[in-house]
Formats: sequence, structure tokens, C-alpha cells
Amino acid sequence: AAIAVLAALGVARLLTPMIAARVLVYHEGAPDGGRMLEWYMKVAALALQYRRTTMISATAFFVLSVIGLGFLPQGFVPSADSSRTQVSIALAPGTTIEEPHQVAEPVRAIISQSPEVQQVFTTIGASSGGGFSSRGGGPGSIGDLRKANLAVTLVHANDRERSQREIEGEIRERLREVPGARFTVGYGGTGEKVQLNLTGEDPVVLQQTAQAVMADLRQIPGLGNISSTASLLRPEIIIRPDFARAAELGVNASAIGETVQIATAGDYTQALAKLNLPERQVNIRVQLPLDARRDLQTLKELRVPGARGLVPLSAVAGVSVGSGPAQISRFDRSRNVQLDAELGALELGEATRIVDAMPSLQSLPPGVKKVEIGDAQRMREMFGAFGLAMVTGIVCVFMVQVLLFKDFMQPVTILAALPLSVGGAVIALLIADEPFSMPATIGLLMLMGITTKNSILLVEYAVVAIRDYGMGETEALLDACRKRARPIVMTTLAMAAGMMPVALGLDADTSFRAPMAIVVIGGLITSTVLSLVVV
Repeated sequence: AAIAVLAALGVARLLTPMIAARVLVYHEGAPDGGRMLEWYMKVAALALQYRRTTMISATAFFVLSVIGLGFLPQGFVPSADSSRTQVSIALAPGTTIEEPHQVAEPVRAIISQSPEVQQVFTTIGASSGGGFSSRGGGPGSIGDLRKANLAVTLVHANDRERSQREIEGEIRERLREVPGARFTVGYGGTGEKVQLNLTGEDPVVLQQTAQAVMADLRQIPGLGNISSTASLLRPEIIIRPDFARAAELGVNASAIGETVQIATAGDYTQALAKLNLPERQVNIRVQLPLDARRDLQTLKELRVPGARGLVPLSAVAGVSVGSGPAQISRFDRSRNVQLDAELGALELGEATRIVDAMPSLQSLPPGVKKVEIGDAQRMREMFGAFGLAMVTGIVCVFMVQVLLFKDFMQPVTILAALPLSVGGAVIALLIADEPFSMPATIGLLMLMGITTKNSILLVEYAVVAIRDYGMGETEALLDACRKRARPIVMTTLAMAAGMMPVALGLDADTSFRAPMAIVVIGGLITSTVLSLVVV
């Protein structure tokens, strides 16, 4: 925007005078402003006559605008309508690769029922890396086999009546009827979910707190699917060495670990036998059959090398089936559990306010803390920085005006149009049912320059008339109103017309830019109408 304004300045100072000198035609007599101009002049004269009433009315309008701003839902970044989304399926730990397929196929059929869905691509247990693992010698790391992802392609936004957000909400409602699995709709990007981070040193208390918070989250209407990094434990075979007995038999923990490693996953890559072929070398991995690896009695009979020969694993260690976390996550060196909730029909600001008021978060046990992360944290930082940016912008505009007018009062008069633009922005957002988000704050910052320019057109003309032509204040002001109203309105109409296609979403995905255009159009209308009277 700044570069475009500078370019427009160069055009106005260089190209426009040259073109005007060539093609401009002079017409006798002043142009007729019509009834609207005459009505406006009467209003301007009344405003000058009743100045106190005018200022009280303008102040009341600004106060109501600020109050209305509090009624707007707060968001961070509008969710994009890219005509692509994703449905993630998670089953209970320990499931085989066949079970996600049995669930994914009915889910694919449910998603395909929506007329806006063009294509669904299902992936189950996808590989997340290539090559060979450093320990087992087998294929690279494999994705979680209990999960499946369905990539959904929608028809283009211009060819459907509903938004991507509405379609995702319908898919969520349909998937509630599918048992035995948890679903996540969407890519989980910016503006799509609210995040909570609980930290603590006691894993048991932290787990219990996370479960209580999840239970409260599920009671909030409007939120989508809820997931937690500590919601499920995986089944595992637990081997606990008996160190006294092992020392008696001359067995150390390293020997136990290597025996179990080779039997269940194979030897280290470096120790594997190799099959030499003409063009490549193949690792030969030896391990127990799958049925044997699932049999505790077979594992107990594994032979472990000791000082007096081979001894059974059960003689030096206890073997049992249990459960435990797949990984331990930490945040600032403390154990942490992250909870994600899809925003669904709620805006981020409203969802954050409701979540913060939940009983489980209001009375956290000792040692457990809620750490602000994700979009909610960035949104608060943005609104804090936005206030500083507004003040900085106003100070910069004031300094430039002081240098131009060589006076401190005229810039104050010019800046009086800024508060009048806030009301129009709020009204426009309420009519369009848009939240007050990052694009809206950008639109407010843009309004500062545009509304200031309209005031300059009015004030500068009156100042020149008083200073250079000796006109009285009231006469000079009314003359400026008559002669400057037309270019001010023309500037506003041109700017609003340029923003209208973005505000209406007539081009490609305008989910991010539309609130900015709506704020600029609404603010321009009120600031223009009111500044022509108040300034």
C-alpha cells in the first residue's frame, strides 16, 4: 500500500499535469452540484452554527463505535477456502493395518455423499522415511498403522454455494455416528483450532487434569473434534530385570537388551549378514516369527548369555504385558500435554473466552500450569501490537501535518476524521457477519491514511482562502465545503469501487482479504459523510 501511494504521488505530480495540459478543456461557469450539494451546504452551515451539538454528536458516535467493537467476535486469521481439506482417522493403539482400512472405506463413502466433494484419496500407514533403520535393519520409519488420512478435494469455490467451513462442519456431524474411531477434519492450520498446553512434573496428576479438561471441552457446543497427546496409551511388553538374580548368574542389562532386540526386531544394521548381488547388497535380517513375538512364554524362554553359560530370560527378568506412553513430550523442560479442539462454528476469540472459563482450568491442581500457545497467544500479541501501531501511525501523520501547516492546531482538526471512521468499520463488519481479525486491523491502519487525506483536501483549501485571500473563517469553510465535497466523494467512491470485488469475494479465495476490504469500505463511508460536516 505504501509503495502504491508513492507511485500514485509521482503520477499525480508528473503525468497528470502533463496529460491535463494536453487534453483538459475549460468550460464557462461553475458546475451545478445538484440538490445533494445544496442539501449538504445547508447541513454544513447548521453544523457551523451549532458547533457544540456537532462535537457532542460526533463524540457520542465514536463512543458507540468503541462499544460496538466489543460486540464483534474476535478472530486471528480467517480459515482459508482452498477447496482442499483432510479427514484424519485414529483408532485404538495396537490395531492392525487391516482395521483402519475397514473404517476408512465407510468414511470415504460418507464424505463422497456431499455434492461439493470431487475426489477422496485414502492413505493408511504411509511411510514417513526411506532407507533402513539404524537398529533393526528393516525399512525406514513407518507411519502409525492405526491412523488413516483422507485427502478431500472440493469443487472450486466459485462453483458451489457453501463455504469450505460449512462443508467441513457437515462432515463432522456425519462422522459422529461412526463408532470406534476418532476423527479430525481439516489440516489444523492457522485459524482452524484452539490449543491448550498443560505442563507439570507429576505425570499421573497431569494425565488426570488433561482428562478433566477434555471432558469439559466436549461439553462446549460449537467446538469440533478434540484430541490430546496423552489421550491413549499403547500396549507394550515390559521386561524388568532382577538385578540381584542377574548378578548371581553373571548377566548384565546390556545382554538382556541385545537378546530381546535381536529376537524381536533383528540385529543392528552393521552386524547383519549381507547378500551380495551384482548391482546391490541386501541385508539379511533374522528374527522370531510374529506369533512367537506375541507369545510371552516364548519370550521368557529366550537364552541370555551369562558368566556360566546361557540362562532363560525368565530367570533374570520379569516379562509382562502393560501399557505406556509412546513418547514423553516436554515444554520448557516440564512434562506437557497438548490438547487441540477444532473451532467448528466458533471464532477463536469466543472459543478462547469460553475455554478459559471452564471449571477444570479455573481450579488446576498444584504443580499443573496452563501455558498459552498457538493462535490464541499470537492473537493476543497481535492486538497488543496493533494498539502500538495505531498510536505510532497517528503520531507520524501528526508530525508530517505540523511540518506542512507550520501549526499544531490544524493537524488536530484534520485527525478528527480518524475516530469517525471506526464506526463505519464496525457497522460494516456486523452487517457482513465477519469477526474482528488480523485483516480487519490492517484495514483500520489503511483507513488512517485515506481518511486523513480527505480531511487535508478540506482544511488546506480553507486555510489558503483565509491566509491568501483574506476571507472570513465561516465564509472560507463553506466555500471549501462547496468546492471540495465533489473530489472527496469521488475519491471515496473510487476507493470503495476498487475494494468491492474483494469484499464480495468475486475473484479467487478472498477469505483473508475480504474483512480488510469490508473495513475500508465501511470506514470510508462514515468518515467521508461525517468528516464533511464535523471537520
